[in-house]
Amino acid sequence: MEEKKKGKVLVIDDNEDILFALNLLLKPLVEDIRVTKQPEQIDRFYDLLHPDVVLLDMNFTRDAISGEEGFEWLEHILHKDAQAVVILMTAYADAEKAVRALKSGATDFITKPWNNSKLLATLFAGIELSQERHKNHVLEQRMEVAASPFGATAAPTIIGESPAMRHVFEMLAQVAPTDANVLILGENGTGKDVIARQLCALSNRAAKTFVSIDLGSVPEQLFEGELFGYEKGAFTDARKAKAGRMETASGGTLFLDEIGNLPLPLQAKLLTALERREISRLGSTQVTPIDVRLICATNADIHTEVAEGRFREDLLYRINTIEITMPPLRERGEDIILLAEHFLKIYARKYNKVVKTLNRDARQRLLRHTWPGNVRELMHAVERAVLLAKSDGLCAQDFMLKESVHRANQTHTLNLERLEQKAIERAMSVAGGNVTRAAELLGITRFALYRKLNK
Repeated sequence: MEEKKKGKVLVIDDNEDILFALNLLLKPLVEDIRVTKQPEQIDRFYDLLHPDVVLLDMNFTRDAISGEEGFEWLEHILHKDAQAVVILMTAYADAEKAVRALKSGATDFITKPWNNSKLLATLFAGIELSQERHKNHVLEQRMEVAASPFGATAAPTIIGESPAMRHVFEMLAQVAPTDANVLILGENGTGKDVIARQLCALSNRAAKTFVSIDLGSVPEQLFEGELFGYEKGAFTDARKAKAGRMETASGGTLFLDEIGNLPLPLQAKLLTALERREISRLGSTQVTPIDVRLICATNADIHTEVAEGRFREDLLYRINTIEITMPPLRERGEDIILLAEHFLKIYARKYNKVVKTLNRDARQRLLRHTWPGNVRELMHAVERAVLLAKSDGLCAQDFMLKESVHRANQTHTLNLERLEQKAIERAMSVAGGNVTRAAELLGITRFALYRKLNK
């Protein structure tokens, strides 16, 4: 009897012979394998495959032996998926590099040329670890049950005492126990995903599945398959049937992040699925009943999107039984310090640093900053500061902060179009030309930024 294939593998190496050899070796043994010689394609392949294990070369075009590019791409993958299992490969191995790889988050380290038996043992151990992590992650999500927004489980996730956040807490307490659909509005980095998980944790569906999908990171051609699932053979790469996110979430909670990115044709299909409470997978005529509590989020001005015909009004009515608006960090006053102290404790413990306090000048600098990236920007700023700290207290100089629009420019002109142009130019500069990152800094969607750039 043929042994069942197990796991999905993504291989990134700039040597075509290596890719050919690994593809030949692994294809009969694993569920699916994709190979690429371009690490810049990691995001596309990752979203397409959802691999259990990534085999990542350490040396690409920049240099031949240092491995620095490998460490950079490892960091990129782990930032995208903290649960990722990454096995590094190199022909230039040494003990120091192996230790650094493991400390940086790699699961294991393979030298070239490899021994087939050892490589397979390492790979399948990684697949088992990945699948176990996924199971544990689902269990952790299902155990996020708390009695109130300040309960033992919930306390670490939401921090704030400002009037704006107290209003959010009041809305949570009222809405969470119901099955009402909720739309969360707010700029990028304000914590919309945290609120979505909190709504689930405090609901009657807390012990059920919480399924999340970031529609801003899914290629448009994959939207329908991700939402509704597909049958084997529904399209070229559909080698086996797959349940969509709506089907997987049935009985629990479905979180559609950045719903403003959903194309109009799919908005109509989503509306139909919500109204009929049923879906059909791509390539199937069979109807599957669904029962989901829907939570959506967007950083777009969704009501303007409706007015300008880019978002269906009837779908908006369906998803926003209740609206919760997350305030930007710049409007939360002393919450900035509360959050900074919270992150300081987390990262001091994570990096084994003796940093304990925020000095007075550091507090003043944090309060003066406008935080275009909101809580996410603050979190990363504190992490960098803790990593580079040379004493047990953080001072103003430990924080490397950049404004999206320099304040001095604001007094020179009140022309809104010019201010917007300057903000976009500054964001693109800070983001190094990366449109996704620039849009995040500006608090708008990628599509909105593309429109503004074309204008």
